[in-house]
Amino acid sequence: MQKQHFRTVWLSDIHLGHKDCKAEFLLDFLNHVRIDTLYLVGDIVDMWEMSKRLLWPESHNQLLHRLLTLTAQGTQVIYLPGNHDAPVQKYDGLSFADIDIRRELIHTTADGKRLLVLHGDQFDEEVCFGRLHAWIGDKAYDLLLFVNRWYNKARIALGGRYWSLAGHIKSKVLSANIAMQRYRQACVDAAVSRGLDGVVCGHIHHAEVTDVDGTLYCNDGDWLESCCALTENHRGELQILSWTSVKRPNILYAVENTPTRKVA
Repeated sequence: MQKQHFRTVWLSDIHLGHKDCKAEFLLDFLNHVRIDTLYLVGDIVDMWEMSKRLLWPESHNQLLHRLLTLTAQGTQVIYLPGNHDAPVQKYDGLSFADIDIRRELIHTTADGKRLLVLHGDQFDEEVCFGRLHAWIGDKAYDLLLFVNRWYNKARIALGGRYWSLAGHIKSKVLSANIAMQRYRQACVDAAVSRGLDGVVCGHIHHAEVTDVDGTLYCNDGDWLESCCALTENHRGELQILSWTSVKRPNILYAVENTPTRKVA
């Protein structure tokens, strides 16, 4: 099979070391694509989770090795650490194994759009409702992942394909949607304040390509539940891919085929 060629791919929130990391799906995605520039937009290794207990199956080892060897295959790799891999942030501006480490940067698309790229934890204070609310949110998300894990084990055992029940439930929760709106606006405001055309981020595990009053907001999703990547082709067109089947990827949003959703 001929590999699909992308000018740019953004991946975030892989959470290697977490029991819900979908390393097998991401490995399959990387085996089906060629990438000129890859941005690893934070929370690649879940150091928080690993500090509580060590979990590192062979699939996680294979995926980390694959990411580290992409530069030898001609891919430029830039790593922008987030909150779950915060210790790497102190190496901002340095390079290791031909991988550049940056806290944030500006990416220029093939059609000239200038996009701020960062994980997004920089806006936690603007978005968070308070320490108690954040703690409750973390516990609720852990429960969602637990339910999502066992639901999909049963679904696949019955011959179905993976489906993010956690993402579906989150979309129905008012407080979660309010938090996502606040986060989206904080990211867009940061791009506008710098005179940029848009922003690419991760952090909240909700893939989306949205126009907010003329500024492009792109969230590349995660690999705990949605298994999404943000891609750019050689015309500068952006799309989100959800790679939830090793047999057939499902395109969620394709900017070249459907209008970008607008948020007033």
